Amino acid sequence: MKDTSGTVIYVGKAKKLRNRLRSYFGGGTITHPKVAAMVAHVADFEYVVVGSEPEALLLEANLIKRYMPQYNILLRDDKGYPYVCITLNEEYPRVFKSFRIDKKAQKAGALYFGPYMSADLYYTLKSIEDIFPLKRCNRRLPQDIGKERPCLNAHIGKCMAPCSGNIDSSMYRKMISQIVLFFEGKYDGIAKDLKQSMEEASEKLDFEKAVIYRDRLQALDNIKQNQRVFMGVTRDVDAIGVWSDAGETAIRKLELREGRIVGSSTYFMSGDRSPLSEVLTGFMTQYYAGGTKIPPTIVIPHPEVLDEDDIDFDVTLQALEEMLGELAGHKVKIYTPERGELKDLQKLAENNAREMMVRRILRGGGADADPKAALRFLEELLGAPEGYVNRVESFDISNLGNDDICAGMVVFKGGKPDKSSYRLFKMKTVTEQDDFASMREVLTRRLCHDKSDGFEYPSLILVDGGHGQLSAVASVVDELAPNSGILLAGMVKNRKHRTSGIVFRDGTTIKLDGDNPSDRDIVLLRFLTSVQNEVHRFAITYQRKLAGKRNMRYRLENIHGIGPAKRRALLKEFGSVKAIEEATLEAVASVKGISDTDANAIYKYFHGEEE
Repeated sequence: MKDTSGTVIYVGKAKKLRNRLRSYFGGGTITHPKVAAMVAHVADFEYVVVGSEPEALLLEANLIKRYMPQYNILLRDDKGYPYVCITLNEEYPRVFKSFRIDKKAQKAGALYFGPYMSADLYYTLKSIEDIFPLKRCNRRLPQDIGKERPCLNAHIGKCMAPCSGNIDSSMYRKMISQIVLFFEGKYDGIAKDLKQSMEEASEKLDFEKAVIYRDRLQALDNIKQNQRVFMGVTRDVDAIGVWSDAGETAIRKLELREGRIVGSSTYFMSGDRSPLSEVLTGFMTQYYAGGTKIPPTIVIPHPEVLDEDDIDFDVTLQALEEMLGELAGHKVKIYTPERGELKDLQKLAENNAREMMVRRILRGGGADADPKAALRFLEELLGAPEGYVNRVESFDISNLGNDDICAGMVVFKGGKPDKSSYRLFKMKTVTEQDDFASMREVLTRRLCHDKSDGFEYPSLILVDGGHGQLSAVASVVDELAPNSGILLAGMVKNRKHRTSGIVFRDGTTIKLDGDNPSDRDIVLLRFLTSVQNEVHRFAITYQRKLAGKRNMRYRLENIHGIGPAKRRALLKEFGSVKAIEEATLEAVASVKGISDTDANAIYKYFHGEEE
């Protein structure tokens, strides 16, 4: 599909082109917002006839990569996540960190693994150095062979020293092949080779070399122990998780090899209203068609929402399996597991997608995002001068009925969370569930502090709620800090309880999660979502902590003969339930009001019949 300028804005496939075009231009109601927006801009179209649906899938993926159409699912990897590159295209391969995939090198034979979180990659490369005698210097081989003597790493068994000229490329590449197996999670062969080398060195009485192999074997065992293991899954599996929020969708792919998770990839796409079937199809065609190694099994979430005019998803999956099977050279199965360890693996991928989305929202977008962009947009909407909004505060009340009523305050400076300024409040005057009364107490206590005692006023307070909550907060701020210049706005949620817009004091509401949000809407929605999610997380964590302490205290009253008075006496003496649990029988019996019978009952409650 093309617009009036001839720009390709959508690439799609159809088993029956006539039916697809009739659904777009037949005069009926188009129910899907994205399709309606796309159709409104279509001025012309072209089509290509192919021989099969797998061929159509592959062509669709290639055309999407070529034209990057506005209304297609477009994958964007997060540049904050580096890869590991192994240059198998070189005579003496290198292993190093890379922030992008060099397509030319990859085509020549270089392998890429990842992307990884930066900290994870640091420990991964450190593990490589502990297990394999890999060259780590900048010498170019084979050009620099014999020009300088080997470095210290060679003398302590940390480098194979190919620069010495005593190691030919085949021996070095054999080690590199083991590193490839390491990244694929196939550790058993590596462990077997290390154990055999250690035993051979011991038989030759070369104990120094045997110790080196032993240490490498131990380093490998430590890695295996620290990885989550799915014992019943012996085949290679990829698990795909999807999570949408703040106008974007995160896709997380976990790689399971021989029962262990050995790698992952994270991608983001703009828009969070695309059908899950379209997201999954778009991801798999674009990701796996790029030359990535394809496992025999791919597990996906259940596509609950399907387009009315979409082809049957089961047929699409069959075509995908056929296409990927041709690319991989073996049979590929794509399905949604209903139970067992593969179901757990798929849920783990989904949880990872959610965590990556939370991370992306909290930092304001990708690694190169401007955290202050949302503040500039807020200033524009609030009519504030440029640079006025810097310190943003938000409050959230949390309670369990009438118990553990508390609140959290989060602070964002320059668009980023300033956790050292976060504060927690436990209600002092409010004894029953009343969010408005609780918010009034919290704001009163907060506004008692200003720059004079090192706690400056905020330039903006974002209220968790609509116009009613905003008006209640405004009355407190106007009463206690009428000349403070504090701006106010409310964060509106939709029926899915996700941030959807912003409301101002005059009642004006701006919807940010519409069908075609602008870049500004997405930036602002992401920032409001980060504030709203963070203040809710902070408050509810504190409430659960208070509830846990309360429940631990009342545990004592489960002991026969111990009531409120004796519970208070014990806590006054020991300070905590844990201290009571660790106390000796004599120490418990020495508490005023606690009889020997009570002391025995308390000790048995915590220690059973061991005494």
